[in-house]
Amino acid sequence: MTYTLLGISGSLRKGSFNTHLLREAARHFGPAHFTLADLRVPLYDADLEAAEGLPAEVARLAGLISGADAVVISAPEYNRSISGVLKNALDWVSRVPGGPWAGKPVAILSATAGRSGGERTQYALRLCLTPFGARVLTGPEVLVGQAADQFDNSGRLTNEINTNALAALMAALRDEVAR
Repeated sequence: MTYTLLGISGSLRKGSFNTHLLREAARHFGPAHFTLADLRVPLYDADLEAAEGLPAEVARLAGLISGADAVVISAPEYNRSISGVLKNALDWVSRVPGGPWAGKPVAILSATAGRSGGERTQYALRLCLTPFGARVLTGPEVLVGQAADQFDNSGRLTNEINTNALAALMAALRDEVAR
């Protein structure tokens, strides 16, 4: 069966290692219609929401989340937590009626410049997703530290430990979707 897999990168940078990691995750997930979400949404502002409703970009993101069979989020670690762009997107989507995250299988990954690979960002992201009722997988953890040295020129992971962990996590996500 071909599933719909949504990738959300917590980094907007063109050469983002987290976006590379998402593409690798999609490859390991297997047959799927993979879409990479765009987190370029306005800063959350209750006055904007009251005056104009949900911005079209937010409605589009929430629709992608709702329509996906599974979601993979790859997040950098900024100042020991998730990036502002990711938190802003989560805050906006939390305002969408119907709870797009409810019951959604979600896998979390991280790629960082530091050696920890994003342990703190994964912890913070789990806390952020808790009130949404998503089915966040507990592991295996994919923590790609020193990311600049972990991908080849085509964006493929080169570290066998990371590759094996990613393959196992994507197999677990596929199994979770099939439940």
